[in-house]
Amino acid sequence: MKKKKALKKGLRLYEGKELSKNYPITTIKADEIMVFPLSQHIGKPAKPVVEFGERVLKGQIIAQADGFISTNIHSSVSGTVKAIENRLTVSGDKKPSIVIQNDFENAAVRASGSIGLGGAGFPTHVKLSPKNAKGIDTIIVNGCECEPYLTVDYRVMLEKGEQIVKALRMILKLFPNARVIFGIEDNKADSIKVIKGFISENDKMDICPLKTKYPQGGERSLIYAVTGRKINSKMLPADAKCLVLNTSTCYAIYNALFENIPLIHRYMTISGDGVNQCNNFKVPLGMSHNSVLTACGGLKEDACKIISGGPMTGTALNTLDIPVEKTSSSILAFTVDDVASIKESNCIRCGKCVSVCPANLVPQMLSKSVINSDFEKFEDLGGMECVKCGCCSYICPAKIPLTHLITIGKTSVKQALDEKAAKGGVTNV
Repeated sequence: MKKKKALKKGLRLYEGKELSKNYPITTIKADEIMVFPLSQHIGKPAKPVVEFGERVLKGQIIAQADGFISTNIHSSVSGTVKAIENRLTVSGDKKPSIVIQNDFENAAVRASGSIGLGGAGFPTHVKLSPKNAKGIDTIIVNGCECEPYLTVDYRVMLEKGEQIVKALRMILKLFPNARVIFGIEDNKADSIKVIKGFISENDKMDICPLKTKYPQGGERSLIYAVTGRKINSKMLPADAKCLVLNTSTCYAIYNALFENIPLIHRYMTISGDGVNQCNNFKVPLGMSHNSVLTACGGLKEDACKIISGGPMTGTALNTLDIPVEKTSSSILAFTVDDVASIKESNCIRCGKCVSVCPANLVPQMLSKSVINSDFEKFEDLGGMECVKCGCCSYICPAKIPLTHLITIGKTSVKQALDEKAAKGGVTNV
């Protein structure tokens, strides 16, 4: 086991993990109506292969990948297709979705389809198909779970460590020159102990303990912390001879390879001081957020802020009538809305935003270029390298929404590039 490493910049945050970390993963029963958005991943939306009124089985493919960077969607229940229509999702947009009425019979077929479960939703089959498999020398297993309050990856490592290691032994057969390194933060010492216990002397595997710091679980930050290699927004981990897999993704791969079970459930943390009972759940995909919270005894009367995902990078919700998707990692509820009470003031040029930026940017200058609509300068300052971790907004004493402004800048630049590519007849990926 290697000496502990640490992210050079970033933040030490209040963890909040004690609220849910000691609760084993509990299975939740599915809803009567289940909703499956066709876009739950990076890439093109899946294409429906079922019709209104059709009967489907648990585990059946209901939408097929529409291209290489896309992925299949399976039904987590058996039942009848009631509609294929636009439904509200976590993003706040209405997206084409397949609506299935559950018959509670759980009649099953077996297949597979997985994405990265760390949050981004990159199709796993794409990650496992780099151009030069022999060039990959390091497979990094992301066990950081650096966002406050989230503990489900921690529970998966504790409860499914043997299965994770078995999956990685199979993955190593695809990459003859690679070895596995688990990157796990030191606030999960018992997870390190469990994983270490399942690694044999013959396994090309090791554990790299990491000092707890946010956003160490970000792909670029983790690659640098474990290997010392750097990548930017125009590169893939494979360009640094690396492959990065989340621990829950590894368990999903185990289910696909050894149990022939497709990705039809999502492991989620339900936490925060606005929840009556914090917990970790195995949730059927397509279930409503409202039903998941009901299984925790519902919200407290004074709960005023609900977030899908972590508090640093998640999405604030104004409704619970949205489905659990493949990228849904948690539901957090709080009795105080810290953001609503913030009062913005003028920048005092203290440089704190620079001191914590893991991408070594100057957020204050980036935000100013966005305010001035100077997107050329935004690009020159490296704005497209921002990983939207939220560290700059968190540390800013003037409470300027730096991450929000930089996100606007990135979106504007990307839209301009897409428009330019369309006019030139070239597709911008």
